Amino acid sequence: MAGYFGVLVSDPWLQNQFTQVELRTLKSSFVAMRRESGAGLKLAELPEKMSRLKHVGENLSEQERASFLQESYQDLEIDVDFELFLRVYLKLQALATERRGSGTKNASAFLKSPTSTLLHTISESEKSSYVSHINNYLGGDEFLKKDLPIDPATNDLFEIAKDGVLICKLINVAVPGTIDERAINTKRILNPWERNENHTLCLNSAKAIGCTLVNIGTQDFIEGRRHLVLGVISQLIKIQLLADLNLKKTPQLVELVDDSKDVEELMSLPPDKILLRWMNFQLRKGGYVKTVTNFSSDIKDAEAYAHLLNVLAPEHSNPSTLTVKDLFERAKLVLEHADRMGCKRYLTAKDIIDGCPNLNLAFVAHIFQHRNGLSTQTKQISFLETLPDDAQISREERVFRFWLNSLANSSFIDNVFEDLRNGWILLESLDKVSPGIVNWKIASKPPIKMPFRKVENCNQVVKIGKQLKFSLVNVCGNDIVQGNKKLILAYLWQLMRYNMLQLLKNLRFHSHGKEITDADILQWANSKVRNSSSQTRMDCFKDKSLSDGIFFLELLSAVHPRSVNWSLVTKGLSEEEKKMNATYIISIARKLGCSIFLLPEDIIEVNQKMMLTLTASIMYWTLNKQTVETQNCGSSDSESGSLLDTISNSTMDDTASESSTDDSSCN
Repeated sequence: MAGYFGVLVSDPWLQNQFTQVELRTLKSSFVAMRRESGAGLKLAELPEKMSRLKHVGENLSEQERASFLQESYQDLEIDVDFELFLRVYLKLQALATERRGSGTKNASAFLKSPTSTLLHTISESEKSSYVSHINNYLGGDEFLKKDLPIDPATNDLFEIAKDGVLICKLINVAVPGTIDERAINTKRILNPWERNENHTLCLNSAKAIGCTLVNIGTQDFIEGRRHLVLGVISQLIKIQLLADLNLKKTPQLVELVDDSKDVEELMSLPPDKILLRWMNFQLRKGGYVKTVTNFSSDIKDAEAYAHLLNVLAPEHSNPSTLTVKDLFERAKLVLEHADRMGCKRYLTAKDIIDGCPNLNLAFVAHIFQHRNGLSTQTKQISFLETLPDDAQISREERVFRFWLNSLANSSFIDNVFEDLRNGWILLESLDKVSPGIVNWKIASKPPIKMPFRKVENCNQVVKIGKQLKFSLVNVCGNDIVQGNKKLILAYLWQLMRYNMLQLLKNLRFHSHGKEITDADILQWANSKVRNSSSQTRMDCFKDKSLSDGIFFLELLSAVHPRSVNWSLVTKGLSEEEKKMNATYIISIARKLGCSIFLLPEDIIEVNQKMMLTLTASIMYWTLNKQTVETQNCGSSDSESGSLLDTISNSTMDDTASESSTDDSSCN
């Protein structure tokens, strides 16, 4: 694996104000500005040149930036080095935040974007709660037992997390089986490359189960950046605690609705909204008239908690809980009631009256897991039998949802079929994939009250899709507004595929702009495996022989020889052996640096779309690694061009969304 070099700043305080991703981005911008200036970048030039930077460029005018610098610095003709550039950026960022105000919308109880540079403090209560959670769920782990239990009063959590093993294990607690633990480097003393591999594995795996990771890299774990590590841990705990809040895991939730139409609406809600609906359903049983709409201000007085626990566990109730006037005392009585029920404490009485949303959500979610109070004999479960149960649609929705969230759009997507209906997130995604392609002047930003505005957005989505040669016969914007599942999934597949092919095309800077096709990816993979002296090959991306996983293990071994431990590979004859190989493939690919969202079942069943994305991701990682190494070595154009000679010059119709997957020669 190519070496990793972080951006270092001599001032430790200044270094700690940024993540490594941000430092690399700002360093690139600084170098570009200095190159444009020629003789040297002057302080007086920054107001104009910083217009291209996010935050300070978007929220401050050039005049505002210039006036601020004139007030802050006496000499504007001094040369700007990188550290001064960072200090100016921080000051302008603070000014932009002040001007913008604090009207930012609070999306959810847990952090949606836990990696913002505007928040570098951590909550000691949250840290203590998460440490207790880790001690409870990982206390019996053979590898971690030397480090657990962790003392919540110390910062040992962040030291232990530096080798990546703890986070990998916590991901498997949140969604069991996500990481094949055979792929984790678990030596007692890891070298920098092995630590980097563990962090790469945990970051790519966290994204693949729905975590939002913005501006965070492996170096941030290595440095023990507390707010970033805690942000990732908080999301993993949220995913674990809310895992049962769906009709598949808990069909008794259907008791919350009256008819099948309401069931479909319930299925479209994010887990935290279902949790609120369940809480209000139980509170109405206990005669509580208020409606709880959040996990903060609405439960600060602990009255809702008192009623909820009285409904769920009346045998443990204390009459004085609702009569006591002191809020702190009431909160303490609520927690004592929860203790008698056998519920774990995720918060203190002070956290309740302070309205800590993260910990309150964790507490309510744990109560639901422990005792949800729903009927096990409800007749309403019959509604579920009338609803479509398409596992393939569900799996594809999951893949595209997590992929769209990885693009860091303005809104977090909880349900693809509901959250894309106004067209805005699709427009943002299109602009990320093909910058400048969206006409924002005719786009309407949420909240959108007028239905025809949603149709206008979605019409532009379809128009751009046709411009990018997507197959969209008889598709119109209203199909997206109406939530047509098959059409939405077909569009997203073509968008994901286009993005993947563009990434590969952009690496081929010696190919004279030739488009990459599915056939090129297929031939590249077969060539790599053949050149490693292996006899395996794939005829196409729906080749049934791929189900045993051997070809992809050969491919991973070919592009990175030490990546596969062949003593752990099975022959792939039984379903169990195939699943072991498939899980190992996905973990090894993520460990190398491939951002993939497929499941082991996709490999076992040879899902042709996912086989293409897996192969293309490995190809992109390989060529990108070779490009970086070539540039570092200062190779000539002719030399670096040879890296891509194995790719076919054949062409294929790009208008088909599944061009190679329908190859009739593949059975």
